Amino acid sequence: MADDLADTLALETRTGLPEALKVLLEAHPREGWGSDPGFDGLVRFWLERHLMFRRMLAALTEDARARLDAGLAPDSHRKKLSRMGGMFLQELHMHHGIEDHHYFPALAARDARLDRGFALLDADHHALDGWLNGFADSANAVLKAGTDAAGREATAPLLATLERFDRMLDRHLTDEEDLIVPVILHYGADGLPG
Repeated sequence: MADDLADTLALETRTGLPEALKVLLEAHPREGWGSDPGFDGLVRFWLERHLMFRRMLAALTEDARARLDAGLAPDSHRKKLSRMGGMFLQELHMHHGIEDHHYFPALAARDARLDRGFALLDADHHALDGWLNGFADSANAVLKAGTDAAGREATAPLLATLERFDRMLDRHLTDEEDLIVPVILHYGADGLPG
């Protein structure tokens, strides 16, 4: 039974947070976040960072598709991939590090019912590290292959990696938002790193 639960909660197969972790989400549903007095500040900033990651991943994916469809010149693709890919990796690693070491412990201490949720998010970060390494390897293969047919050929695996990563990153970000935002709205942002 424990293996079934672990499989259900694994980032690769999870379809959402378990009901037991939605206790504060029920009291603070997503539809009301923007009108909550506690929304501006940390919550808005956090959600904007998540939106930035989603947009960057979408742009990287679209560029890879355009390169394969010959709609984006090889040199342009390599420059954009190098610049945005590096920024994506750096910003996401930094974001996860700050969450793991500062925010998650502080937020978990506010409501013991959600300890398992913060452990789940931490496990997600470890799972995402493998995918980020795969993205870096695929991106580096494109950059090393050059601008000819070999560069185009190296772009197909990059696109496949980005498309698979997109689903997992979105699942993680959505679940993280559904757990963390209600905690902040319910208990406030006082004492959290800002």
